[in-house]
Amino acid sequence: MKLSDYDEVADLWQSIKGFALRSIDDSRDGVKKFLERNPGLSTVAIENGMAVGAILCGHDGRRATLYHVCVREPYRKRGIGKAMVVRCMKALQAEGINKVALIAFTHNDVGNAFWKEIGWTQRQDLNYYDFTLNMDNIIRFNE
Repeated sequence: MKLSDYDEVADLWQSIKGFALRSIDDSRDGVKKFLERNPGLSTVAIENGMAVGAILCGHDGRRATLYHVCVREPYRKRGIGKAMVVRCMKALQAEGINKVALIAFTHNDVGNAFWKEIGWTQRQDLNYYDFTLNMDNIIRFNE
């Protein structure tokens, strides 16, 4: 993914029911900062000239995280999501990263089924904590 993909990817994000977006982190500037810190790791699937899938992928030098993994609804169940995940994982392996995590909302039945189907393990041994440093970074769920 490149910053030039942002408008198409943002349109994709807006098309996904239940998808959560943050006003600052998911803005063009927020994504630009993320891509600059993690060059060559994120991916976009293009079909018929349109973004049909995307993943923001980054790491801290030790562990990686996949963010905003999505495939446009009419294109699901065709291997696009899995191919994007594999591409990201290979890029992370090339950088010496050995562990990858992601967060899926508990109400995201489609996403949770996908992760289980492709062999990811749902952790039961930890709690995920969050602290908001910037109250202006508002989360909004697509309806």
